[in-house]
Amino acid sequence: VDHPHGGGEGRAPIGRKKPATPWGYPALGRRSRKRKKYSDNLILRRRSK
Repeated sequence: VDHPHGGGEGRAPIGRKKPATPWGYPALGRRSRKRKKYSDNLILRRRSK
């Protein structure tokens, strides 16, 4: 399985504007959860830290 960061010669940089997941979605800071996820109504409050 090829990764968007893979390939290149030696210690190559990422080569894209923003880091990506193995599936090509933006990583680091970008929210990836669907807006209308079916389990949203099961989550009542955030887990305490």
